[in-house]
Order: sequence, then structure tokens, then C-alpha cells
Amino acid sequence: MRHPHDVEVPVRVDRADPAPLPAQLVQQLRDLVVSGALRPGDPLPSTRGLAARLGISRGSVVTAYDQLHGEGYLHATNGATVVHPDLARSRVERPGTRPDPRPPAARPRRARERPMIDLTPGRPDTGRLATPGWRAAWRDAAAAAGSGAPPAQGSEALREQIAEHLRLMRGVVRDPQDLFVTAGARDGLQLLLAALGGLAGRPLRVAVEDPGYPSLRRVPERLGHRVLPVPIDDQGLDPARLPSGAWSGAGRWEVERAPDAVVVTPSHQYPLGASMPAARRLELLGWARAHDALIVEDDYDSELRYVGEPLPALSSLDHGPGTVPGPPSPGRRLGAGGHVATLGSFTKVLAPGLGVGYLLAPPALREELLRLRTDLGNPASAVAQDAMARFLADGGLRRHTARMRREYRRRRDLLTAALAGVRGVRAVPMDGGLHAVLEFTGEVAFEEQDVVARAAAAGVRVAALGSYWAEGARGARRGVVVGFGATGAAPEGDALPDALAVLARVLSAPGPGTGAAR
Repeated sequence: MRHPHDVEVPVRVDRADPAPLPAQLVQQLRDLVVSGALRPGDPLPSTRGLAARLGISRGSVVTAYDQLHGEGYLHATNGATVVHPDLARSRVERPGTRPDPRPPAARPRRARERPMIDLTPGRPDTGRLATPGWRAAWRDAAAAAGSGAPPAQGSEALREQIAEHLRLMRGVVRDPQDLFVTAGARDGLQLLLAALGGLAGRPLRVAVEDPGYPSLRRVPERLGHRVLPVPIDDQGLDPARLPSGAWSGAGRWEVERAPDAVVVTPSHQYPLGASMPAARRLELLGWARAHDALIVEDDYDSELRYVGEPLPALSSLDHGPGTVPGPPSPGRRLGAGGHVATLGSFTKVLAPGLGVGYLLAPPALREELLRLRTDLGNPASAVAQDAMARFLADGGLRRHTARMRREYRRRRDLLTAALAGVRGVRAVPMDGGLHAVLEFTGEVAFEEQDVVARAAAAGVRVAALGSYWAEGARGARRGVVVGFGATGAAPEGDALPDALAVLARVLSAPGPGTGAAR
């Protein structure tokens, strides 16, 4: 591989262009990758070298590279930046096509194709993350990388900062010893299920919200546990709909055993956005205490609430015996108190590739979790843990979250306004987050997959709401899920208005089988 200082790419900047310099670079580099001029694995110039050649600040190049990293176009390896190797698997040549042997000047000119605008949910905007504080945290962490691996439970400094973050932002007061640093929510859930399954000595029964987050539903299935989808309503998961076993008193269950664990998103149900009220939270805690079950709270984007303040985490109510009524169950594993484990991740607030999250564990599982982590090792990078500890300590996360709350609220309002006049569609009210649900009201007979396909053909990618239900289930609600986090950049700036205009046209134009509902 050539040295990154020797690499050249055909990009330029135009200071007369109103678009910011980083946006100009992002668009040109993205076009080079999409067109094949830059191929998977090709090296890019160093940020310092490209900035010197173009006569601009290095920070502009760093910002552009960071955005393309977040979008999946670039990948850092061995001190160099390359076009992401995974893009090789996504290139599909049309059957029967052959390279055009004519020189470029002799080929017919085609209209310039714009990259697909990806509005699938779950991806944050990383373009505003490359602040001096963020870069300094990573620079200092990289300089201290030789200080040794962190403990199995995770960096002590990071656990202290996360504990302070939970106290200030989520109303949870817990000792850093109850925290485990993870590589994200799925890693934390795997660890919890391994610990709980080890204590149970059998496969677990795990209740999940339906609809719900598909990847968290697949984790227990992959680990050999039984998944029990539980329908939700406009207040989230209803404890009254959870299966409840009956104990005979003779050392056996009279009917099918109740779930061992319940995975919920109480602060911002995914994807429909409901917030579980206090009375239902207490009812769920009472159910967990009565059945000695573990509530796994996925606190995935609670800080991004832009209507009012973030809701307290469910674990803030889990104070021990006496807080929630409920009779004891036989053969207890979790003890008299501590029936909530909280999964947290920084990917929705900061960057999807960060790979750092946390697990707030109930006291009864802490020793088993520590034994497992010691045996299996901690998958979160030591440098990433150190950088996050520094960024939290400097107040960088709080400042960035406040900025992004305002920005995501602006985008949500833009989406609501752009689609307000579309017949047969309503935007489901949500108080925060990175996505919106456009529900089909039934006034027009939309078909989800048809809308998704026609939007993709027009250059905008969205997700079908029906894909969030458990396999074989078909909820009554239909629509599409639209993310407005990582919306990319058009040549003139923000791509979201263009994408929403395309989506509005798709929903306003009749498709196959579309018409007035009977």
C-alpha cells in the first residue's frame, strides 16, 4: 500500500461555493466511491497532506473524513484511511454488462446520478461530532495507549464518569462497582442472559415488546432461549399481558412458567415512541418481584428527548424491598431487591461505530457477571474507553447532546411539515429520538413494501413498520419508519428537505393496488 502522504485523489474546493468546505469534500469523495473511481481498500491521503494540498485547515478534512467514516464509506486501518473494504460485497454488476471499451470522451454523456439518501432509522448525525474536545479526547487516549488493558469490568475512570452521567441525566444513583463497560446494548444483553441462564441452569424464557427492536429480539434466539413476543399499546408494554405461572407449593409450576426476563424500552418505545407512565412502571416492577424476573431496560436514546426533560430510568425506581408490592416467589435468584438491569450505549448519541456502552447490573448478578467478563474478556477497546472517559469528564457529551437535541427537533418539525398534507398518512407523535413513524391511516390503501420499493427507486431508503413485529405476527398498524439522523449531504447542503419532498411525492402518487380504502 502506498504511503498516505503520497496518495492523490481528484478533489478540489471552491471558495465561491456557499457549501461548507467539509460538505464539498464529503460530496466529492462519496461520488468517487459510488462511481468506482475509488475502490474498496484504496488508500486516501492523510488529513494533513490533503489539507496542505488544498490550502485549507486540517480540521475541515478531519470533519469530512469523520462523516464518511460514520456513513460507512471509509475505514481506518494501520494508521491510514482507506475506502471501506465491505463496500466490495455491496457492489452488484448487472447481468450481461461489460466494461465500455470506448475512451471516456467517446462515451455518451449521462445525467449525473446522486447517491441514495438513506433514511432508515438508528443512525445518528456524526458531522457535528468532530469538535476540538472530541479530537483532544481521542488524541490523549491514543497517546496513553501503552498504559495497559483495562479491568475486565471496564475502565474505572469510565465507570465513574458513567455513574455521574446516570445521576445527572437519568436520576439513577448507583455505585460504579455496579457498572460494566460493554461494546454496546447487544453485548450487554448477551452478558446478562449468560449470567441469568447460568443461575437458572436451563434455557430462559425472554419476553420482548412486539413490535420492538429486531436485533435485541434476535440475541436471545441465537443463544438458544425462548422468545415470547408481548403486544404493546399506547403506553408501551402492559404487564397484565405477560404470561404468569402459578406455583403449586409442591416444588413445581402448575402452568407454564412465567418469563425469566422482560426486555423493554420504557422511556421511548421502539419504534412507536410510547413512554411508559409511572403507574405502569411500578406495576411492571411489582410483576418482576412477584415472579423473581429480571427487567432488562434498553435505555437507547433517552437523552435525545426534545420535549421536556429526559424521563428517569426505570432502574431509578428499583430501590429494593418495600418499594413495589408483590409476594415473593420460590427459588429466588435475584433476592429481595434489584430486579432491573439497564443497558446503555453511546452509539445513538455519538457515532454508530464507537463500540462503547454500559450495563447497570442488579446486585445479585454482579459477581456472576464479573466472573463471566473475567473469563471472556472485555470487547470494548481500551483506547475507546479512555477517550469516552475523557470526553465525559470534560462535559463534551452534555454539550453535544444539547446541540443534537435542538437539531433533531428541527428535523422532526421539518418532516412533520413536509408530509402534513399527504392524504392517508399521519406522523405518530414522539417526544424525541432519531426517527419518526409515518402511519397509514387506512384512508388510502397503501402497501408497505410497495411504498418502500418506490421510495428506493426514487433515491430514498426507508423501513417498513411491519418489519418490527415478531416473525409470523402481523400488527394492526402499518406504515414506514423514517430516520433523520444521518441524512448525508447534498451539494447545496442538507439532503433531508430533498429526501422528504421525494417521499411526499411517492406517498401522493398512486402505486400498484393503491387507492381509496373500501
